[in-house]
Amino acid sequence: MLTDIEIAQQAKLAKINTIAGKLGIEADDLEPYGHYKAKIPQKVIDSLSDKPDGKLVLVTAINPTPAGEGKTTTSIGLAEAMNRLGKKAVLALREPSLGPVFGIKGGAAGGGYSQVVPMEDINLHFTGDMHAITAANNLLCAIIDNHLQQGNELGIDPRMIQIDRCLDMNDRALRNCVIGMGTRVDGVPRQDRFRITVASEVMAILCLADSLADLKKRLGNILVAYTYDGKPVFARDLNAVGAMAALLKDAVNPNLVQTLENNPAFIHGGPFANIAHGCNSVRATKLALKTGEYCITEAGFGSDLGAEKFFDIKCRFAGLKPVCVVLVATIRALKYNGGVPKTELGTENLDALKAGIVNLGTHIENMHKFGVPVVVAVNHFASDTDAEIAYVTDYCKQKGVEVAFSDVFLKGGEGGIELANKVLATVEAHPESSFKPLYDASLPIKEKIGVLAREIYRADGVIFTAAAEKALKKIEEIGMDKLPICVAKTQYSLSDDPAKLGKPTNFNITVRDLKVSSGAGFVVVYTGDIMTMPGLPKKPAAYGIDIDDAGNISGLF
Repeated sequence: MLTDIEIAQQAKLAKINTIAGKLGIEADDLEPYGHYKAKIPQKVIDSLSDKPDGKLVLVTAINPTPAGEGKTTTSIGLAEAMNRLGKKAVLALREPSLGPVFGIKGGAAGGGYSQVVPMEDINLHFTGDMHAITAANNLLCAIIDNHLQQGNELGIDPRMIQIDRCLDMNDRALRNCVIGMGTRVDGVPRQDRFRITVASEVMAILCLADSLADLKKRLGNILVAYTYDGKPVFARDLNAVGAMAALLKDAVNPNLVQTLENNPAFIHGGPFANIAHGCNSVRATKLALKTGEYCITEAGFGSDLGAEKFFDIKCRFAGLKPVCVVLVATIRALKYNGGVPKTELGTENLDALKAGIVNLGTHIENMHKFGVPVVVAVNHFASDTDAEIAYVTDYCKQKGVEVAFSDVFLKGGEGGIELANKVLATVEAHPESSFKPLYDASLPIKEKIGVLAREIYRADGVIFTAAAEKALKKIEEIGMDKLPICVAKTQYSLSDDPAKLGKPTNFNITVRDLKVSSGAGFVVVYTGDIMTMPGLPKKPAAYGIDIDDAGNISGLF
């Protein structure tokens, strides 16, 4: 069987102007990056403003497991299948981060015969968006430290700097560091830290900005520090905004590529859903809605993270109204949630399936709380038995949702026809969106966290550490407590403990810190032991990646 990268390298790609033509975009209006990638400039977005919007379908999943679920693969396969059925479906996906590409997870361009291409480019440097975001973020950090060096006119307290440097790579050695060491001309020594680029506020801002003007406003609103007397200092106070925006002038524009079946895909922005809001850019999603009958988009990790933030942050800010949720699962992953070791997932085990399927049930119930109908997509494996398939089918029927078994990994769009038909039928049965956010953003922060803890995570309560209480008080003092919240939490469990699988009970969520992302427009709530800079595993994926003398890359997945 061919690997993902071998399948991608054998694909017959259409020139990017041909793909743009399917969307009604002229070749002269593109900003091409070679033959198979292009940026969509603002003038094109403006020209589409009067067109009606298509229908928005969100793809999310149960809590991820080592068994794999295939959310991006399902998104791509669903779009392929819809196009085969004569529906104009356009993808709006996130850009991969180099951290997972060289770490454990690998790339984020789909898999098998449901991929976006050119796969190597998308998974590596692509059009340079990640580098631009890294540069803009670190320019702001450099300006802050230069301000300290040049006399600190604003009176910034070096111990109260709120923004971290970033790097789009897993590098645990940079989680905590000391900078400014050396002689007097080398800067003011202070403790600093790095986070992965996709978890930076600049990434969140790029993904939530509606325009270049909105981008600049949001960049100016970044809370960078507090003064010695406790007053907030923003990026605009340091005259950093113009230069940061100049670095982002191309990155803010959505990227156009294609699927293996030559259908259009916008790939733009890529925040992690466990430590950020986990959705592709508002501009890419709106562009897909203007150019297609259906926009198929995804949100990161399980629905308790990505989908919740998609609804409560992205849809709230952008005025989006999704009409259907596709909830991805596998029988293998459900058995893993029921206690089966990864090595035994290929063996029929109805008892474990019954124990683990409560995770799927909880995600179904959670999505219904936003007023959006759900279709369950089960990625089909050869090891799935008739009895297991029948049990999952009956369970979904009892939950009042449609279920489809998907073979998009092996068959591309053909393997997603059943899923596409059930999504289309569900949308036709609910033509008007009844979507609503879960909470009122004007509620006190503790109440907003309490709503998510009870309704989504199913916790008994919330515990705030002393550090969290102190941070909360400061946020209230500066009047930024009326923003939506973005919970940083483990993706592996509905709780904040990655070891608690299935549907945990009798637990509390522990909040250890809070931070205002005032440019992005939300408050980040840190729970459990979640980290903003991942580390590499003992045997990182980087070990298997190579390039030959002809420039052919191998080992990407």
